[in-house]
Amino acid sequence: MIEIFSQNPEARARLRNFARSIFLTGFAFLAAVVTSCTTVGVDYARPGVSVPNAWTMSVQPHVENEAACLQEWWKAFQDPALNTLISRARCDSPDVSIAIQRIVEARAQRGVALSALFPAIDANGAYTRTGQSARVGPAAFGPTNPIDVFSLGTAAAWEIDVFGGLCRQVEAADANIEVSVEEYRDLLVTLFAEVALNYIDYRTFEERVRVARQNIVIQNDSLSLAESRLEAGLVSKIDVTQAEANLQTTRATVPQLEGQLVAARNRLATLTGGYPHSVDSILKKHRSIPIPKKNFAMGAPADLLRARPDIRSAERNLAVAVAQIGVTESELYPKFSLMGDLTLQASDISSLLDSAAAGYSFGPSFRWNLFRSGQIKNLIRVDEARAMQAYAAYEKSVLVAVEEVETSMVAVTTELERRTALRRAVSSSAEAVELVKSNYTEGLVDFQRVIDSQRVKFQNEDLDVISRGQIARNYVGLYRALGGGAALEEVTLPAIDKKPGGGWIKKRPAPYAKIPAKKDEVEAELAGEGEAAKEE
Repeated sequence: MIEIFSQNPEARARLRNFARSIFLTGFAFLAAVVTSCTTVGVDYARPGVSVPNAWTMSVQPHVENEAACLQEWWKAFQDPALNTLISRARCDSPDVSIAIQRIVEARAQRGVALSALFPAIDANGAYTRTGQSARVGPAAFGPTNPIDVFSLGTAAAWEIDVFGGLCRQVEAADANIEVSVEEYRDLLVTLFAEVALNYIDYRTFEERVRVARQNIVIQNDSLSLAESRLEAGLVSKIDVTQAEANLQTTRATVPQLEGQLVAARNRLATLTGGYPHSVDSILKKHRSIPIPKKNFAMGAPADLLRARPDIRSAERNLAVAVAQIGVTESELYPKFSLMGDLTLQASDISSLLDSAAAGYSFGPSFRWNLFRSGQIKNLIRVDEARAMQAYAAYEKSVLVAVEEVETSMVAVTTELERRTALRRAVSSSAEAVELVKSNYTEGLVDFQRVIDSQRVKFQNEDLDVISRGQIARNYVGLYRALGGGAALEEVTLPAIDKKPGGGWIKKRPAPYAKIPAKKDEVEAELAGEGEAAKEE
């Protein structure tokens, strides 16, 4: 047919007129479709959730209400080591890298959804050589048997988003990006709190070891006193055995506490993206258990809706679910498309680019799921049920947030009261040890009173240290419940690779190949330490 049109000028003119009419018809169709576009589904509206106007109880001022202070709440502890650990965790924690890459993934998925709104153009080419059996019909191909066919062309298709299904996909992708951003911020809240909690545990175990060793010295002195009185014939051997048992019991607590101390150090190293020895230089200087030094004023419960990233993430998940209803509902309506292709065909490759070798087709089309409406309607019900689940999850996140804040406030207040009583107990038990020891030396009381007073003193001092650590932990829990540590500024993402495919047949390393291996750094550092030790 191409040869006929190429040899007949009149036929070629008719072909050009036909193509022109097809183009004008398609353009008119496109204009009519675009002007009548609508978006099916449900338009998202931010849900309203009622929260209490005030907390049921208030903490005596211990945290400032300014947003900047809440975003960097750990600075209220005034501990340089804690500040360094949190800064290192933000830069080097693998969890942060995972969360950032999830944002990158969500933004790329949004680009995929957006690309569906634009035409898709493909190129194609082929060469075929066809030989016909001479026994079928000698006149079928004649002397031209076999036949070579060279073809080169392009095809385009464009789905016109008449009923907004593609726009709803982009809407869902936009909300999903915001979900990934809020999950990143929620990770920061959790990560900073975990670093602070493990640092407080480390200082608590460190302090408990110190207290245990101080009491070991006191109990060892009592053992020496009992042994000297036994040698003088003033007491029986039972005083010595009791003193020895009490001393060894206290000594037995030290290895256990040191094991927990090392475990807290190792956990800190992992949270900050390093190996166990990487935090030794930060922790080697002994410090007391950090307690917030600044005063604190609580905001209203409604502030949680803006401060907590997990609540914002739940709200954005609801937006994703609502947009998905429109995506599914658009399947009830016809899909309109514009399609066209241009093909060059010739039996000789040298004439492939001649105008006579061109063939094309162009026109509108539609597709309608006429006999799947029942299935699609049930899929819409599925999406609506998921949207209601997302709404319930959002409500639950608000309830849990208020619960966590209230519980944290109670924990802070009650532990402060407990610590006050424990400090009095520590003071009284220390005085009792001195009085009982003096009376024992004078023979006024038996040695069992000495043992009991020392045991109570050690127990009260250990409980006092644990209480100090728990107060600090409770403050961290309160900051975490308030959404502390989640900054609302724009998230900094890695640079976008303009040619992620690597170019034309270009080999490239894996995406993570440029990241230095921590193992190599550690081995180099350990090797350096080994050489230094040999020199010494």
